[in-house]
Amino acid sequence: MFFEFRFWKYLFNRNELIVSLKEDATMRGFQSRVWFVAIFGVLLYALRDIWGLHTEELTALFVNGYEDTFTIARITSLIGTIIWSLLYMGFHFFIIAFILHKITNVELSKVAVLQLFVVALLLMEKAFNFFLYAIVGYATDYSVLSFGPLAATFLEHSYFNHFFNELSLITALIIALQFHFLRAFTTLSARNLFILLIIIQVILSLTSAGFEVLPIESWIEGGKSNE
Repeated sequence: MFFEFRFWKYLFNRNELIVSLKEDATMRGFQSRVWFVAIFGVLLYALRDIWGLHTEELTALFVNGYEDTFTIARITSLIGTIIWSLLYMGFHFFIIAFILHKITNVELSKVAVLQLFVVALLLMEKAFNFFLYAIVGYATDYSVLSFGPLAATFLEHSYFNHFFNELSLITALIIALQFHFLRAFTTLSARNLFILLIIIQVILSLTSAGFEVLPIESWIEGGKSNE
């Protein structure tokens, strides 16, 4: 028995996908969708870098007349951004899928299908924010779909601001998607599964916030962090 994997159809009609996977039907077209999401992610990150998102510090090179250095820096930034996009998508598609597979005992091939939707949702959030940035002509460090802007209004601690920035409407949607999908295949209780998924997202948010506030560039350049 065969069935064709259709991304948008199964994103909004997961019950049909779950039934097909439970019947161990052979799925066609999944690999091509993986490549499509990967290419979309790379192009999205590349466009954000070309537009100048988070590359403001390079402008000083151009203003001071270091045009050749500026060009090299922009090319290096673009290459680095593309590599980071692959690492970002690979982490959520492979690493998180493997972790969920080990914890829930759901087949890795089935969890991979779930995580393709997760990666796509994360990219959609970034694309939405980028679209808004392009319209208004400037960018911020916070997603308009997250609690980051609200936290920045009341808190002065950058770590907590970035932590809440990682908790967004998309995060809640991802937890709901993972819970609905995994509950159909795992022997874990609904309560334990729900708690597990929340803990994973909190750990990811805490880790991401840590990377945002650490002076990694200063360490790489041999500089000193601010005390």
